[in-house]
Amino acid sequence: MAAPSQPQKSTYDVIVIGAGIQGSFTAYHLAQRHKDTLLLEQFLLPHSRGSSHGQSRIIRSAYPQEYYSRMMPDSFRLWQQLEAETGTTLYRQTGLVVLGLPGEPELEACRRSLGVDEVLDAAALAQRFPGFRLQAGQVAVLDSTAGVLFADRALRAVQEVFRRHGGTLRDGEKVLRIEPGATVTVTTTAGVYKAPRLIITAGAWTGAFVEQLGLRLPLQPLRINVCYWREKQPGSASLGSVSPCFLTLGLSQAPHGIYGLPSIEYPGLMKVCHHHGSPTDPEKRDQAPSSAPHPDIAVLSSFISSYLPGLETQPAVMETCLYTNTPDEDFILDRHPKFSNIVIGAGFSGHGFKLAPVVGKLLCELSLGEEPSHNMAHFAITRFPGVLGAAQ
Repeated sequence: MAAPSQPQKSTYDVIVIGAGIQGSFTAYHLAQRHKDTLLLEQFLLPHSRGSSHGQSRIIRSAYPQEYYSRMMPDSFRLWQQLEAETGTTLYRQTGLVVLGLPGEPELEACRRSLGVDEVLDAAALAQRFPGFRLQAGQVAVLDSTAGVLFADRALRAVQEVFRRHGGTLRDGEKVLRIEPGATVTVTTTAGVYKAPRLIITAGAWTGAFVEQLGLRLPLQPLRINVCYWREKQPGSASLGSVSPCFLTLGLSQAPHGIYGLPSIEYPGLMKVCHHHGSPTDPEKRDQAPSSAPHPDIAVLSSFISSYLPGLETQPAVMETCLYTNTPDEDFILDRHPKFSNIVIGAGFSGHGFKLAPVVGKLLCELSLGEEPSHNMAHFAITRFPGVLGAAQ
């Protein structure tokens, strides 16, 4: 392959760095507003080095935080719009059960967010979904709107519509340098691009980019083990593709939370994961951690033996994913405090995929100077003190 040459076109209305689900939806909204948009991705697509790969993610209305639950109707609507635009099925409604203790504040907030009061005790849950076993005194809140998003398919779909609206997607181009100014200059391994607006949605690589711009954000990339567990009786209806998704809130048996999805990726294997991981350098994410034992596997095995007795207690398949967490696990969606034409979307903390259509819309609105369509107070950079302390 010949060495890449400087492309003919180098000036755009907006440049978006990072073509994961957040950056791709941001670019999609910009292109639909007839903005000439360049979407840059450092890896050749498709790839599995970030946070947007894999076949499935949970989508749900239930949220302990009201500011997320208020976004979910908009998010469901935009996912349905993308399905219509591409003629592709991106969502399977399975329902979701939130497992916890009655009266626990986060569980009660989830129940309120649904606007319905369907709470199952141990006997009712076992009758409705035989694969689940609650412990004494615990309950499950049912979110019947929830289901599974087909993640890889969704990413391809949003990028397809972006291109259809005239957007430019350049993969295999690593960004080397960002020079702020009234016109932002972005230098990659293949060219130099200019635009009056820049949006950074680079996942676990965002911290390094914004540090170039004098901003030190408290972003912690985590390496997450994505585990699949075999049914003891293959084809068991109780734990097959018809079972609901689940997540835990406030259970001592599930520190940081555990979540699961029905058998979709691998027939006969249920996806059950710990909502936590080990700090990592995204450039080294494919290297196995030096400590051989996986403490999260022990937590999951113990949980499965108690709550999902129809599954084997050792994972049949283990894959990895990256989270990029903020200290409060809320997103960062804001303008750079010094360069207002640079917008940052980061810190999705393992729960951003379902909200990507809304996140993309908000980042687009911020970049274009429009009034944001949702309350942005919880996503401000200024909630973290000292972020402008990095060397300029």
